[in-house]
Amino acid sequence: MSSHHFVKEQQEPAVLILDADQIGFEQISPLLEWIPTVLVSEVALDRVLSWGIKIDVILASTAFQTDNQQLLEEQYPVKFITAEGKPYLDAGLEYLLATDHKAVHLLGISHVSALDLGTRLDLITITLLDGDWKYYPVKSGEFKKWFPESTIHIHGKEGMPVQVQNDNGGLILPITYATMLEVPEGITSIKAPGIFWIGEQVYS
Repeated sequence: MSSHHFVKEQQEPAVLILDADQIGFEQISPLLEWIPTVLVSEVALDRVLSWGIKIDVILASTAFQTDNQQLLEEQYPVKFITAEGKPYLDAGLEYLLATDHKAVHLLGISHVSALDLGTRLDLITITLLDGDWKYYPVKSGEFKKWFPESTIHIHGKEGMPVQVQNDNGGLILPITYATMLEVPEGITSIKAPGIFWIGEQVYS
């Protein structure tokens, strides 16, 4: 007996779409390859539904749920999660933690908000996609990666010193609002005394 249902083991990063105005389907398509759990806020729902992808959870007010009961049938087995009096982000992350997800891609949120995620980074691995850029946190204070020749963004607490080492040499600089760094092809290592985020341009 064959089944067309995938058993989701929560191993794949979930996809949480908070706002879809600035997102194109080509950006989200690679994230869907392994059938992740997809959560969408009510404000992003129309656009996401237009892409024809399968949605698992809709984060919505009770009024929206009452007015849109047909979605439970049209998108079966979708479920509503109530986001009454709390941000969609909070409701989505609480659901993912409660269902034992280990990682999530956040879309439709500014990278500036990354610094507000705080202690949640200890509970779930978060990657943030903002426009053409992908951001991921460095929680250990130490980061090392091979990059092509490119520009990366170091995002963290204003004024926090970061130490950068690569084939261009070494430097120490304080993080400012937009700390953009040109890196040569090869290994770049970055150290800082606190959590910081690395942004890479993934779409052009």
